[in-house]
Amino acid sequence: MIRDARVLRAGFVPQEVEHRDAEVNHLSSVLEPITNEEPTDTAIVTGPSGAGKTCISKFVTERLREEVLNVETTYVNCWRNYTRFRTLYQILDDLGATIDIHRQSTPHDELVDRLQQHDGPRTVVILDEVDQLEDPSLIYDLHSLPQFAIICIANKEEDLFSRVDDRLVSRLRSSEHVRMDKYHDEQLYDILSARSKRGLDEDVINDNQLYRIADAAAGDARLAIGILRTAAGKADRENHERITDDILLNAAEDARAQIKQTSLDSLTPHQRVVYDIVRDHGPVGPSEIHKRYSEEVDDPRTKRTVRAYLSKMTQYNLLEAEGTSRDREYAIVDQPSPTLAE
Repeated sequence: MIRDARVLRAGFVPQEVEHRDAEVNHLSSVLEPITNEEPTDTAIVTGPSGAGKTCISKFVTERLREEVLNVETTYVNCWRNYTRFRTLYQILDDLGATIDIHRQSTPHDELVDRLQQHDGPRTVVILDEVDQLEDPSLIYDLHSLPQFAIICIANKEEDLFSRVDDRLVSRLRSSEHVRMDKYHDEQLYDILSARSKRGLDEDVINDNQLYRIADAAAGDARLAIGILRTAAGKADRENHERITDDILLNAAEDARAQIKQTSLDSLTPHQRVVYDIVRDHGPVGPSEIHKRYSEEVDDPRTKRTVRAYLSKMTQYNLLEAEGTSRDREYAIVDQPSPTLAE
């Protein structure tokens, strides 16, 4: 049943992308100077979860590497590598420059110095979930190094700008912004159709089922592909010749639960404390959340940072917010079963 499992994986980058030609062309034009060994503008790629931000960024940089010999790329998930040291270490590790770095004793400034001294190929650095960085000033440090081109990926520009100083805000506002909207159902159908044709045997899933997945995913390509992958895996394990409607319904519930668990597992220790407070005491407002949070941790972050945590968890459907900015309250999202309309 499964012809090519890679196509169904969340991080797969296709040979051709669907319905993002304008965004691909925009990002490609921003990076074009690096092919002539010239400095490039920082690119900020924004949009909701599942809009294809990471896929597009990787697609463009891979095409760049295919066309130009002296260009490399490195990818950093800043939700996983949220400290300054982890991010710098990941970049240097991809460049093969960490052999004598000691995680416990090497100063951060030395890591920046090593990047400054890097004389290899020009390198595009993709900072995914960049608004998760504990020390966003790192973006300024990287921006000042001409041998690197920076792609910053975030859900919302304002969440990124709210956590950086005026010097960096000015620099970021003058950067090139590639903005993405949610996919429409027809666009999600095209994405699913392309993946199923390459990844699955013929007649394993029909057009009506693909449309139902697209409708249930509500613009989120990550969820749509997750439903398709989960359904195909279950049908394959149970030796079905095709994906049945019952399998599809269960796959929708399972895929949503898996994505939620992945998001929960990705929370930083401080974010997890905030989430648990909302879980145990919600609905609850930001001031009360910060008060309880400050009592539970040794090194509490600012109210602004905690608000950024809340915004991030809302974007990833872990929390829901009700009310205006003055009386806003947060609660745990009670996940409804996704409906796959007939």
